[in-house]
Amino acid sequence: MTELQIKGKKAKETAIFLRKASSDKKNKVLIRAAALLLEKQADIIASNKIDLKNAADNGITGPLLDRLVLNKTRIEGMAEGLKEIAALADPVGEVLQMEKRPNGLIIGKQRVPIGVIGIIFESRPNVTVDAFGLCLKTGNASILRGGKEAIKTNLTLGKILQQALLENNFPAEAVQVIEDTSRDSARALMKLNEYLDLLIPRGGAGLIRSVVENSTVPVIETGVGNCHIYVDSSANLEKAAAICINAKTQRPGVCNAAESLVIHTDIAEQFIPLICEQLQAKNVEIRGDETVVNYFPEAKKATEEDWGTEYLDLIISMKVINSLDEAINHIGKYSTKHSESIITENYTNAQRFLNEVDSAAVYVNASTRFTDGYEFGFGAEIGISTQKLHARGPMGLKELTSTKYIIYGDGQIRE
Repeated sequence: MTELQIKGKKAKETAIFLRKASSDKKNKVLIRAAALLLEKQADIIASNKIDLKNAADNGITGPLLDRLVLNKTRIEGMAEGLKEIAALADPVGEVLQMEKRPNGLIIGKQRVPIGVIGIIFESRPNVTVDAFGLCLKTGNASILRGGKEAIKTNLTLGKILQQALLENNFPAEAVQVIEDTSRDSARALMKLNEYLDLLIPRGGAGLIRSVVENSTVPVIETGVGNCHIYVDSSANLEKAAAICINAKTQRPGVCNAAESLVIHTDIAEQFIPLICEQLQAKNVEIRGDETVVNYFPEAKKATEEDWGTEYLDLIISMKVINSLDEAINHIGKYSTKHSESIITENYTNAQRFLNEVDSAAVYVNASTRFTDGYEFGFGAEIGISTQKLHARGPMGLKELTSTKYIIYGDGQIRE
């Protein structure tokens, strides 16, 4: 058997154990894992420094390099995330409905674990901990395949999480990190139907497209975020500028960062110089249409490709439109269905935007950076689903469960 087949077999066996584990026992593992992350910070940071050096040597810089970094603050954040997951209600076993049929059968629907979840991800090693926490809480075994740029960190984190499992008499195979970071291992994971119940890709457009096109395991598509902010004609410009700056620059290398501003022509003359100067002060490169360049000559002329690009960098596209209809149509054409926001003081326009923009998260007068499991009260998330089946938006605990029907009878037979 290959490494993946061995891991898959062990995960399938472990899923049976996890399905029966009580909430209290799962929570004890999570609390211990949080404590171990803090106790072993030095080991984590030492492994992370090796990954950072290798990444820098391979030309990774800026926001993409920042995604790899684990420091004291981020490790404390990961530990806090596990504790918050432990504090959340366990969805497993929840009965969603119960109805008595005319024949006397009582039919209900109950939340259950999915089983074995595979996750292919790039860069951010915190995914290892988030995935472990969410999968364990929901009674799912997990097989994690991170990228080569964070392999030392991911393996160290995996060992720490397995220690927490073993100390609490759980199988270590509840979480397994794949050591092989080759494309072959990713392709093999996509075909592991015998053992995997679900595969979730987290990363750039190329990774997600590859998994969606090649996987024979059911996939939930996550992550690509060409997120828009539309500044309406009635917008409070000071409020709009603060939101735009936050959405673009607070952490530009993540999927919920704004990549494109759409601006109503009625406020363009005022707003474009204002926002461009603030963006430029934050070292953001501006790529605009003719009107933007006219009002702010230091902006670069945007191409058609810019309207559909997820930069994950200090770059933003900017377009001027003549109406709310045009803004909604532009967003509909170029959006990746992740997160969009309207800045407006007009209630009717706000409601139209909410009703007509077809993305996983649609905001009024707020930054797109809030599309996040932690911010939505989920403790953490396994990813942001941009598709419509099974899950959409930040995927927390409930999104990592399935359902089954439970039926109570009293001797009924079908005639």
